[in-house]
Amino acid sequence: MRRIDAIGIGLGVFSAGGLVYLLLQLAGLDSLNAGIWSQALLVGGLVGWLLTYLFRAVSHNMTYHKQREQYEEAYLQKRLEELSPEELAKIQAEIEQEEQHKV
Repeated sequence: MRRIDAIGIGLGVFSAGGLVYLLLQLAGLDSLNAGIWSQALLVGGLVGWLLTYLFRAVSHNMTYHKQREQYEEAYLQKRLEELSPEELAKIQAEIEQEEQHKV
């Protein structure tokens, strides 16, 4: 995320809070109750976003983890393609030997 994106999101959330405050006042709440409810909605939204972020972080379902997995797969695929047929046969024999020892 770029810095301008973070600033835009911050201004959007700030504006949304002000808009909710005004809508609650138009709905008939006094300024104190409208302020309390608009803050409660914003804090609830923040807590909800935080919970989704923590879930994505714990489950490794974030952009960084996905990019790293894709890089590792591409790197291993490239290394596999660079192997000669003899080297590939040797590695396959080692894998088969290890599988036989496991059983």
